[in-house]
Amino acid sequence: MEDIDVEVPKYFICPISLQIMRDPVTAITGITYDRESIEQWLLKGKSTNCPVTQQPLPTVSDLTPNHTLRRLIQAWCNENASLGVDQIPTPKPSIDKFHFLKLIKQLQHPDSKMKALKELDLLAAKNERNRKYMVEAGVPKAMLSFIVDCFKEDCVSGLEEALSVLFLIRIPSAEAKLLPKQNDQIIKSLIWVLGCEFNTQVMVKSHAVSALKSIIETASSVVLERLEPKFFEMIVGVLKQCTTRITQQGINSALHVLLDACPWGRNRLMMVESGAVSALIELELGSPEKRTTELILGILFHLCSCADGRAEFLRHKGGIAVVTKRIMRVSPAADDRAVLILSLISKFSATSWVVHEMLEVGTVAKLCMLLQLDCATYLKEKTMEVLRSHSDDWLKFPCIDKTVLTRYIK
Repeated sequence: MEDIDVEVPKYFICPISLQIMRDPVTAITGITYDRESIEQWLLKGKSTNCPVTQQPLPTVSDLTPNHTLRRLIQAWCNENASLGVDQIPTPKPSIDKFHFLKLIKQLQHPDSKMKALKELDLLAAKNERNRKYMVEAGVPKAMLSFIVDCFKEDCVSGLEEALSVLFLIRIPSAEAKLLPKQNDQIIKSLIWVLGCEFNTQVMVKSHAVSALKSIIETASSVVLERLEPKFFEMIVGVLKQCTTRITQQGINSALHVLLDACPWGRNRLMMVESGAVSALIELELGSPEKRTTELILGILFHLCSCADGRAEFLRHKGGIAVVTKRIMRVSPAADDRAVLILSLISKFSATSWVVHEMLEVGTVAKLCMLLQLDCATYLKEKTMEVLRSHSDDWLKFPCIDKTVLTRYIK
C-alpha cells in the first residue's frame, strides 16, 4: 500500500497493525481490530487490556466478527483494484475449543485417527490461538494417552504427529500434575520412543525428550525414586549421540531430566553406571552454549558427590581440565558448580596424580585468579579451602607462583 496513491478510510485501519483489516472483530470495549492483531496482543503481549481504551479484555472469545465492516472493506478493495489494491477474501470461520474436542473423539476410531492427528499438528503450528484452545480442550492429555497406547501396541504410526503437537503446545505444568497415576506408563512410553527408529529421527527424539522433561519436572518423589536403569541408559545414550540424533533444545531437555533426578542417591549410581560422567565430559569438551554448560556442571557436581562418580570423573583424562577451563568463562552459576566439583575431588579423591594434574592443567592458577574477583563469600571460602588442602604439595613444584599461592592460604 505504500506505493499506491489512494486514501484508505481511517475506520478500515487496525489500531494495532496500522494495516487494512482483513478479518475485523469488535471487542467488548466497542473498538474494532483485525483478528490476528488483537489475538496476538492478548495471547502473547504483557497486557490484556484494550490497546485503545485500556479497559480489560477478558478473552479472545469475546471478539465479535464485524461482518458489516468487512463487507465495506471488501467492496472498497474491489472498487480500487485497478489502483493496485489487493482484494480481501472472506475469512474462514474461526476454530474454537469444540472443534478440538471433536478431533480428540476421532482419535478413538482407527479410520479417522491419523487424519485427526495430522490436522491437530497443522493447527498447532498455525497460531497461538489454536494452541490455547487445544490446551483447554485437553489435547496434551489426549496426545500422552495416544503415545501410551502406541507403546502398549508396539506401533509407531502417528507418534511423529503426536509428539510434534505436544512440542508445539507444551504440557502445562498444572495438567502434568494431574497425571500421577499415569506417570509411570507415560515415562516408560517416552523412553520406548527414544529406542525406536523414525524417518525424522532428530525431531522425534528431541520432541520425546522435551515431553519427558515436562513430566519429570512435575513428577512426585515416589515416581522419581522408582526410575529404572533403562531410563538413564536411554537418556545418556541420547547425549552420546547428540550431534546426529537430537537438537540443541533436546540436549538441554535431556540434561534437565538428569538434573531433576539427581537428588536421589540411587539415581546417581544408575547414572554413573550408564556412563553419564564420561558422556557429560565429552559433551562439555565440545564447548556447548552457556545454559548447556551450566546444566552439565550441575549434574557432574551431583555425580561427584559419590565415590563411583568421582572415580569415573578422574578416569576421563579431560575431566579436571575442562571443569577448570570453564571457571570465569561462562557464568557465576558455572563458577559455583565448577569450584564445588573441584572441592569434592580435592577433598575425597586427591591422589598424588590428582594433585599434580590440578597444577598441570592450571586449576591452582585459575582458583587464585577467581579469588581476585568479586564473587560470593562462600565461593571464596570454598576456593581457599581447596588451595589450602594441598598447598604443601603444590609449593614443592618450581612452576608454581609461591607468592600468589601463599597470599591466599594464610
